[in-house]
Amino acid sequence: MLAATAGAVAGGLVARPSGAFAALAPAPAPALESRWLGSLPAGVHGLELARGADLLGLEWRAPADASVALRFRLPGGRWSAWARAGLDGHGPDRPGPAGSVVGEPIWTGGTAAVQLRTGRALSAVRLHMVDVSDGAGARERAIAATAVARAAGLPLAAPLLAAGAGQPPIIARRAWAEGVCHPRVAPGYGAVELAFVHHTQNPNGYTRGEVPAMLRAIFAFHRYVRGWNDIGYNFVIDAYGRIFEARAGGIDEPVVGAQAGGYNLVSSGAAVLGTFTSSPISTAARLALEHLLAWKLSLHGRPAAGRVTVRVDPAGALYSRFPANALVSLPRIAGHRDGDSTDCPGDALYHQLPSIRSRVRSLACRPLRATLTLSPQPPGALLGGALDFLDGSPLAGAPVLIQARSSARRGEVVEERTLAQATTDAQGQWSLPVSLSPAHGAGTWLRALHPPAGGSGPAAAAAVSDPLHLPALAIRPGAPAAASARRPTPAAARPRAR
Repeated sequence: MLAATAGAVAGGLVARPSGAFAALAPAPAPALESRWLGSLPAGVHGLELARGADLLGLEWRAPADASVALRFRLPGGRWSAWARAGLDGHGPDRPGPAGSVVGEPIWTGGTAAVQLRTGRALSAVRLHMVDVSDGAGARERAIAATAVARAAGLPLAAPLLAAGAGQPPIIARRAWAEGVCHPRVAPGYGAVELAFVHHTQNPNGYTRGEVPAMLRAIFAFHRYVRGWNDIGYNFVIDAYGRIFEARAGGIDEPVVGAQAGGYNLVSSGAAVLGTFTSSPISTAARLALEHLLAWKLSLHGRPAAGRVTVRVDPAGALYSRFPANALVSLPRIAGHRDGDSTDCPGDALYHQLPSIRSRVRSLACRPLRATLTLSPQPPGALLGGALDFLDGSPLAGAPVLIQARSSARRGEVVEERTLAQATTDAQGQWSLPVSLSPAHGAGTWLRALHPPAGGSGPAAAAAVSDPLHLPALAIRPGAPAAASARRPTPAAARPRAR
């Protein structure tokens, strides 16, 4: 192994300032190398690295169900605890290497030595190494940058759409991506029928300052090793209770992630940063997770309680516990293992989920549900929908914005442009005549938004409909035949950076 060849896969190192000056420099682009290890017998194998690695991940061909673990040398010569490095049931955006098993990425914060432990012989083994600190060690770089980071703060994601117990502070993607972590393609959009809870398998004990670098390293592993479009999770929560926007496309949108194979089109995924096989998540992380889930499910008009029946997407059925196209009943707040063949989110966190669900139900209050449909009505069409509570009670006299979505920079900038506004009638329903015309490209994505109002109570909360796709068609409001048609407010048409 010591003579194995190291080949650069993506990125490279450049000379940068060191020490305190490095803390002021922009984040370096992730650099990725892979080292071929070949066939390995069962046992423990050591490897000295040619240069420091902030994150490690293994790939092998067989056997797929092998129990594999990694540990790494810490500053001062001590060794970390063993971390599981096997497959954990995420993905996919698109198929990975044919016939290969790609394990979970393990954060080191900067190491030059690693040990691999396997209970069975492995074939075609490759070690992937991600460097997000120009070889300085991400943990050391974070310590040097602590004072600077505290002074600068971290920007929050937009928009603010109160739902549930209110929108929690969500740190914008750009705070960790820092202009060097771009999606491969524009995001896809589905629906939010349920939420999955994950852990990331990274060792616990990281510092606050390391977290942005950890997310950059996970992004690089997901993007370049797994071949996904972006980081897999929709949201990531650290041990300090901070919520981070992860995958690009909009915190208020049903962005399709690569976080629960077979269910990505109908779910949103939140990962708690760390490993929770034997220890529970921190109180701060738990409170943040509960607040986030209550807000996200309420915003999309879904209950936090009970179960939902969904169909297993054949594209991700490889990871599922159930066959392709099977109808599966899952909790609205599910552990990753409920749907996929995995131990995620760890035994300790999984056993916390019943009490987390109970707390989310109390935070969610009384969600509103918004719907949006399009019906042909020659020579044009009729947009319509309803706004009601989950028990069917209508919300009358409420504003509904009809918005068209567009994105730039592969989802890093998203705009919802308000086309028109309607008001619900006594039955909570609304309609609006529109005209359709041919359009170039992918057509038009629409949604209905009940904007949050001043005051408190369920009627003041925001609600968004599932997106409505009009392929190869553009839409514009028709003549305002109904008294409910009104001009959009200027503020609603402003683009926002993610």
